[in-house]
Amino acid sequence: MILSNVDILHGLKDGSFSIDPFPGEDPGKPPFNTSSVDLRLGEEILVLEKIDPVQLDLRKPGIAHFLHKNSKHIPITERQPFTLIKGDFVLGTTLERVNFPIHLNGLCYSARIEGKSSIARCGILVHFTAPTIHAGFSGNITLEILNMGALDFLLIPGMFICQLIIEEVKGYPVNTPNQFVGQDNPAGVVK
Repeated sequence: MILSNVDILHGLKDGSFSIDPFPGEDPGKPPFNTSSVDLRLGEEILVLEKIDPVQLDLRKPGIAHFLHKNSKHIPITERQPFTLIKGDFVLGTTLERVNFPIHLNGLCYSARIEGKSSIARCGILVHFTAPTIHAGFSGNITLEILNMGALDFLLIPGMFICQLIIEEVKGYPVNTPNQFVGQDNPAGVVK
C-alpha cells in the first residue's frame, strides 16, 4: 500500500521512518505530491574514470570501494553546478538521508525512488533498475543519473531531482546484510 502525503507526515511524526533534513512540511505544496515526497540532489557527483584493462565482476565483493577508488569526486555548488553532457552517466546522491527501521512491533516500511516527470521530459534518468529502498536501510540514496536527452543538463545541488514513494511492508521481514546500509556518498561506501 502506497502512503499518501498525509500518511507520510504521520509516519515521520511517529518515528516509523525518517527523512533528514526534511525538505518541507506542507502536504499541499512542494515537496509533496499526493503519494510521494520530492528529494533533493546532494553536493557531490562521481564520474567513473576509464581504466584499461578492467572488467567489472560483481561476483567479487566490493563494488562500492571500487567505484569510490576509481571515480573522480566532483563537488558541486549553486554557483558551480555539474554539466551532464548528453550520453554521459554519473552517480549522485540525495541530500536527504532516509531511515526505514524494522520495528519489532510489526509495522515497517520500504520505499521506491522514481524520477520526476519534469526532469524525465528533459531526457534525464535518475535510476536504472534499482529503485528499491528496503526495510532496514538507512543512508543517503545513490542516484544513477544518465542524460539521454538532446541537450546538456545542469545538475545543481539542492534541486528537486527525484521522488520517494513509501509503502507499508506486509509481514515482519528478517533483516539481511547489505553493503550499502549507512552509505553517505554516491559510491555507496560506508565511512
